[in-house]
Amino acid sequence: MFASELISNSIPPLKTSDSVQKSLERMTEFKLSHLPIVNESQFLGLIAEDELIEIRDTEQQVGNLSLSILNPFVYEDAHVYDIIRLFNQLHLSVVPVLDYKKNYLGLISVNSLLEYTADIYAVKEYGGIIVLEISNRNNSLAHMAQIVEADNAQILSSYVQSFPDSTKLEITLKINKTELSGIIASFERYDYQVKAVFNSTRSDNGTEDRYNSFMNYLNV
Repeated sequence: MFASELISNSIPPLKTSDSVQKSLERMTEFKLSHLPIVNESQFLGLIAEDELIEIRDTEQQVGNLSLSILNPFVYEDAHVYDIIRLFNQLHLSVVPVLDYKKNYLGLISVNSLLEYTADIYAVKEYGGIIVLEISNRNNSLAHMAQIVEADNAQILSSYVQSFPDSTKLEITLKINKTELSGIIASFERYDYQVKAVFNSTRSDNGTEDRYNSFMNYLNV
């Protein structure tokens, strides 16, 4: 998925002639804390709600104010992983999208990014979750898929988490069934360490909270 495919066309940018009041109202309307300023097709930067609410004269034009203008953006062919990284690093609620002539094409909102992320991780799909701890030398998704498919199931999505100063990886698998006892037994037979299971009788050790925290971080 590329940046151009995630643009939210329903959210218009601000102009330098727009008032502080209008800017704040638009942020409230779309539940955002940042909006881009664009004159014609020229992207001038992002302004933040935190600064605007400190201005007493709300009829002033934003172009006449001394604001801390942010200048983050992605090009139209940026990959979704780079977009997520930018959202996370700068704690943004929107990321502008430009073409290679620096023309403004639109913006990606955190809400549209969250919806896309829910789709790629099959969050809405019926199924259970297994979390495995493995060595970074034993990271064969093909073998894991074989184990799951041998129980007449399929992996709907997966993601990998690494840890500083460790050779261990945590693999989270979303599987299209909730009865996971046979799959768990197979993983353990092949010496995989099963750290947590959801939608099963197995108890968890807090990994579900980390999974939910990952999804919440995408919602900034």
